[in-house]
Amino acid sequence: MHKPMKRNLLFSIFLLFASFIFAQPALERFGNHPALKHASVGVSVSDLETGRRILSHNSELSLTPASVLKLITTATAVELLGEHYRYKTDVAIDADDPSRILVIGSGDPTLGSEAFGDYPETFFTVATDALKKALPAGREYSIYVVDNLFGYEGVSPEWTWIDMGNYYAAGAYGISIFDNSYRLFFDTTDRNSCPQILRTVPEMKDLIFRNELKLNNTGRDNGYIYGIPFSNERALRGNIPAGRKEFSIKGDIPDPGLFLGETLAGYLRDAGLRIGRVETAREDDMSQVCCSDRSDRYRVGRVLFTQVSPSLKEIIREVNVESNNHYAEHLIRTIGRKSKSNLNEDALGAGIAVISELWKSRGLSVSSLQMHDGSGLAPQNAVSPQFLTDLLVYMYSRKDHSSAFFDSLPKAGQEGTLRSFLRDTRLSGKIAAKSGSIGGVLCYAGYLVDGNKKYAFTVMVNKYSGTYAQVRGAIEQLLLNL
Repeated sequence: MHKPMKRNLLFSIFLLFASFIFAQPALERFGNHPALKHASVGVSVSDLETGRRILSHNSELSLTPASVLKLITTATAVELLGEHYRYKTDVAIDADDPSRILVIGSGDPTLGSEAFGDYPETFFTVATDALKKALPAGREYSIYVVDNLFGYEGVSPEWTWIDMGNYYAAGAYGISIFDNSYRLFFDTTDRNSCPQILRTVPEMKDLIFRNELKLNNTGRDNGYIYGIPFSNERALRGNIPAGRKEFSIKGDIPDPGLFLGETLAGYLRDAGLRIGRVETAREDDMSQVCCSDRSDRYRVGRVLFTQVSPSLKEIIREVNVESNNHYAEHLIRTIGRKSKSNLNEDALGAGIAVISELWKSRGLSVSSLQMHDGSGLAPQNAVSPQFLTDLLVYMYSRKDHSSAFFDSLPKAGQEGTLRSFLRDTRLSGKIAAKSGSIGGVLCYAGYLVDGNKKYAFTVMVNKYSGTYAQVRGAIEQLLLNL
């Protein structure tokens, strides 16, 4: 071995040893923080250039990740679908019945979404324009919405009752519209009565609300909407701020396919077309003893309009920057349906299986991974800090997907769910990461790039006894001391 090579090797070993020695006190201080006294804590830090482990504490422990799980969903989506993938929703005429309008869902979560700043009604206005130009006047038309691509188990069976019916737990189906959510507005100026319901936006004509909401003087939104998918009954519980002429909370649209069909029918009637019955593929499935592929109930003829989604690169940025559960749930079902095209196969279950198989084939140990959804909302989800760090290192090394994935993560102190994390510190803007928090859980995983320091890191805290602010502060100190 030449002396320069030997000298470089020794210097590398020294740097690795030194980084370990100097990082250990920071790790010890973190583990001894009073807010973490009863918590389960896992930490994993690896060098991005070499893949070497810099710091490790309970790194193989399976812990609840909360929304950090979205890293796995979005990395898999980019790896399998590619950053340029786009969803397409077709509006066509049934080849066997020219009076039948078909709307064929591809699982696009962005249809009518507020996330990209577009006019939410664009799909309806453009589709109406195309149909009015193409369809002869003077006859009655029906609308058939093909919303069965993912089946109708739109929520994970492991989601809790307290989440069901709220906007952040909206179902994921072959058709999505307006983020599958609506706003419910109240007048809370009368402090001696329960909040008065004003309206919903968009208008939800068939929903029945049982109003058990109370008022508070804290100014905090503690209002929840409870209800199961495809049911028009909703219970309102909790409390919302008093003294407001208008205050709103968000809930989920219980049957997005039917709602889209009825909304399109309204637009077409206003344009002068006669529209009769509005049906969905789900209604066909319900009318059958055995739910089979209903593609025999329609035959696609002339396609009059195709709505194309933003690119997957833009979609995963929305997922990770804003922690969009709804988009994440559509992604994991899209992954599953690409693998299992049979509509009788569970799209969510297939997506989970594909994810495990993919990362195993990429050389990652998946023994710690337990997925029950794509968003991290299920408390039963579990994964180790080491798996997440290895995933981050792998994605950083991918020449074709590295920038798309890295750029999908919010920058600390600057944007999205990390806007206040490490703000006004030397690491502001130098960490790109995903956060995750549900009851008693706080996790961060991502990249730290600060000069010559290029790390992938994961910090997971479960069942902490301190406050959220205390635990977040402890994690910030750990990262600042790396």
